[in-house]
Amino acid sequence: MPLRFLTAGESHGPELTAILEGMPAGLPIDRAALDLLMARRQKGFGSGGRMAIERDRVRITAGVMAGRTTGAPIALTIPNKDYESWRDRDVEALTVPRPGHADLSATVKYGYGDLRLALERASARELAARAAVGGICAQLLAHFGVVIGSYVVQIGDVAMAADAGYPALFAAAETSDVRCPDPAAAARMHAAIQAAARDRDTLGGVFEVVALGVPPGLGSHVHWDRRLTGRLLGAVTSIPAIKGAEIGPAFANAARRGTAVHDRFGLDAADPDRIVRAGSHGGGLEGGITTGDPIVIRGAMKPISTTLTPLPSVDLATGRAAVTRYERSDICAVPRAAVAAEAMVAFVLADALLEKLGGDRMAELDERFARLRGNRVSDVPMDGGTWRFGYDDKGRDG
Repeated sequence: MPLRFLTAGESHGPELTAILEGMPAGLPIDRAALDLLMARRQKGFGSGGRMAIERDRVRITAGVMAGRTTGAPIALTIPNKDYESWRDRDVEALTVPRPGHADLSATVKYGYGDLRLALERASARELAARAAVGGICAQLLAHFGVVIGSYVVQIGDVAMAADAGYPALFAAAETSDVRCPDPAAAARMHAAIQAAARDRDTLGGVFEVVALGVPPGLGSHVHWDRRLTGRLLGAVTSIPAIKGAEIGPAFANAARRGTAVHDRFGLDAADPDRIVRAGSHGGGLEGGITTGDPIVIRGAMKPISTTLTPLPSVDLATGRAAVTRYERSDICAVPRAAVAAEAMVAFVLADALLEKLGGDRMAELDERFARLRGNRVSDVPMDGGTWRFGYDDKGRDG
């Protein structure tokens, strides 16, 4: 069964709910690690007042007994503390759509009589439920030695220049409230966010998610919806305000010649049976299949659509020109979006790993994982003979 999940809940409703189906039986669940991920998603310089209210903790209400998954659907809930201020409140109608939001497009689709119905579900608050799902998936991946981390490489026009190994970048990002591992760039990012706040504006940016230890051979080239490249890019761009993504340096590669881009094959001098790539331009994927190298994904986040500066719009109740009304929001959400992207990448990779291994319980997966082929000459013996297609095409020309 493929791994799948659903989320439900509104931004200011009582709680968020997620159901994750397809997780094998017998996986130990570390509740402290799950809560740590939820806390990481809430941290970030430039966040709005909502993050000062919520203290996200996941309640697991089904599918995990005695600390281990049972193979049944896993039910997760996250209470919304802000609901207390809305529970008995008469909610004023929102009739002026805000540029950049789903207000107008969702209302055209569903015929809402109040734009707030779109706002409540389109809100990035839903990402808390996705983080809970991704946290479970990350624990499955960690069991097989796969580690996922993230960091911010750019906010506004400020970009980092740090050059270090991925584990060091991950660790440095955790000490920065803008998730930037380059201290000098982080200081300039702080200043840029503060300047945007003074100007009653917002900022976007770019983050990087990296998965280490992913075995080769996940995904497939045989059909469009099984290519892991598309599944990963789709998962990252499903996050609100993410308008672009790339695998490895894809856009920079587009300006280069092929001989400068394609990673050459060779044999490891220390282990002549092991095939290695001289470079990482492919970002860990070739033909929609993992190569065994680090998977590197970049996401580009537009500036948050809710600005303190009113923007021109139309009042749908009167049909007259109007300006937007400010709803509490962030100045910059790039650091938190990076952690949400970690969760989505974890879900896609966990699904691909389960698809490859099969099995209903962890013991079966462990046995099959140990037998996976790798990038070794001995793992891919060639027939060396000749062959024919052998199709029956005698009636092809009538």
